[in-house]
Amino acid sequence: MAKPVVAIVGRPNVGKSMLFNKLAGRRLSIVEDTPGVTRDRLYADCEWNGRFFSLVDTGGIEPRTDDAVLRFMRTQAEIAIHGADVIILMADLRVGVTDTDEAVAQMLLRARRPVLLAVNKADSTGPADAGLFEFYRLGLGDPYPVSALHGLGTGDLLDACVALFPAETPEEGEGERVRVAVIGKPNVGKSSLINRILGEERVIVSDRPGTTRDAVDSEFENEYGRYLLIDTAGMRKRARVNDNIEYYSVLRARMAVERSDVCLILIDAVEGVTEQDTKVAGLAHEAGRLSVVVVNKWDLVEKDERTMDKKRREIKDRLAFMSYAPVVFISALTGRRVEKLFAQIQFVLAQGKMRIGTGQLNNVLADAQARVQPPSDKGRRLKVLYMTQAGILPPHFVVFVNDPRLFHFSYRRYLENQIRATFGLTGAPIRMTVRRRGGE
Repeated sequence: MAKPVVAIVGRPNVGKSMLFNKLAGRRLSIVEDTPGVTRDRLYADCEWNGRFFSLVDTGGIEPRTDDAVLRFMRTQAEIAIHGADVIILMADLRVGVTDTDEAVAQMLLRARRPVLLAVNKADSTGPADAGLFEFYRLGLGDPYPVSALHGLGTGDLLDACVALFPAETPEEGEGERVRVAVIGKPNVGKSSLINRILGEERVIVSDRPGTTRDAVDSEFENEYGRYLLIDTAGMRKRARVNDNIEYYSVLRARMAVERSDVCLILIDAVEGVTEQDTKVAGLAHEAGRLSVVVVNKWDLVEKDERTMDKKRREIKDRLAFMSYAPVVFISALTGRRVEKLFAQIQFVLAQGKMRIGTGQLNNVLADAQARVQPPSDKGRRLKVLYMTQAGILPPHFVVFVNDPRLFHFSYRRYLENQIRATFGLTGAPIRMTVRRRGGE
């Protein structure tokens, strides 16, 4: 069965993200003493006393606001509420009950979901603080005093959560989720693409660059398989990362690349490939991730029958270091060709998992050396003795030679190209390890 979902909600700046990080056991959510830092939903897999569940962090709820971003945050929190098995409403012991707390509590009561009231900043042990009794006014039962900073009281809170979970049933086999990171510079349409795929406003969309600050996970399933879509904050040039929130957003995007299987690298069709696009693509390449270059906003380009081929060549030239990545042209706004992405994702996955027999590899190696003789230095010539595949995702080959110092980068690239010409490996970077054969 699907894991139960626990959503943490509340007004801004009561410590929701700090509690989320404490329960998840690692720093996933951005924590800053600034209201509105967490804008989207953020998920983490957790376990307590043998029960596994998904924990959801949400942006602060402002029930009555004219601010566009705050309205989006409220919408995201409402989606999390209606998709949760248990809701934790957080309040602040030091501040007491506010009008916003009461409005959010009424929203939760109308949702008819199990709700636990966690009162944060109960940082001392001993008898309950007298201020705790004020929170009975919210009509949510006994408040749970917790300290998100120190972890006090979180065990009792989790015990109460688990007690409200649906009964476990035998789990049927499910396919493995493919983790897909959607990366790119700010304002290329990452969140719009996620929303188009999911058919809901899953992540905040705004024309203002930098709206998405956390890496946001969304589960999705279609006829191609099961996916975990990871939306990331747009990665700016490091010189422009001038505050703590932006720093952690860039760090989070790098972490999203590291935990993905496939990266969708979004490019703005109107702007073309910029210097920052090459740096974003370089993150995926250097991490050894399967990649697809996605040219978004194709609906805004004036085109004829040659425009697409010309643009593809331009992209391949600018991203020459990852010419192996296929290029797909879409419009997240209109949905044009978005469905083709999943066929492409499955194709590059199959390519990245390809295993090539040692005999086949050495036939390619022999033919390559017959075509282009290995380099020499000071009268000593490189001998490439044999090659074998050591791993997949990405494909990893080990080449045994007489002297690794003679194995020049250009010859490495030549052998990679010969392997690709024979076996394809579309979308997959090739890793090649060079070793000296014993006795040579």
